Amino acid sequence: MSSPRSAVPTATAVPSPSAPVTGGSASSSTAPTVAELMDFVRGTARDEALIASLPLDPEGRTWIRLDGPGGSEAWLIGWPPGTGTGWHDHADSFGAFTTAAGALKEHSLAVRLPTDGWKTLELTDGVDRSRELATGQGRAFGRNHVHEVLNESEVAHAVSVHAYYPPLPRIRRFSRTGAVLRLEQTERPEDWQ
Repeated sequence: MSSPRSAVPTATAVPSPSAPVTGGSASSSTAPTVAELMDFVRGTARDEALIASLPLDPEGRTWIRLDGPGGSEAWLIGWPPGTGTGWHDHADSFGAFTTAAGALKEHSLAVRLPTDGWKTLELTDGVDRSRELATGQGRAFGRNHVHEVLNESEVAHAVSVHAYYPPLPRIRRFSRTGAVLRLEQTERPEDWQ
């Protein structure tokens, strides 16, 4: 996650009964599957009381840390109008996210990038993907998935639920000019918690 202008202190929330937590606790030896993460974010996004509990800031993204299934890392995130993440990946973690309120747009790359040892890559034609994610819609993704997520609304906040496994070891941030993708920085958990 990028540094917000204001962040909500870390909190623990209990997912709604409609969110199956099939992976066990953080001490469980069974890792959740992508499908279980998707079930979790969808079920949690339907928890109206939880979604309403997230303070929304007109200036920057806000978030609350949640207990995800099977020791996964999960977040409830508020997106003011016109905000986004910038291009990034989640390193060795796979995950899922669902829009709980409003709408988000995801731009992604349909290409597997090298994991390390590069600073600049030239992308080929046809690797760009875009999708609109209205309330209740989401997506799952694999390791090293490069994307950016945006709230393109000029007036309405969006809220989303995200889950990652294993818990995020790092996030790589990229800049993009045309077909050129450049690695700008690598963030570790202590940079956003």
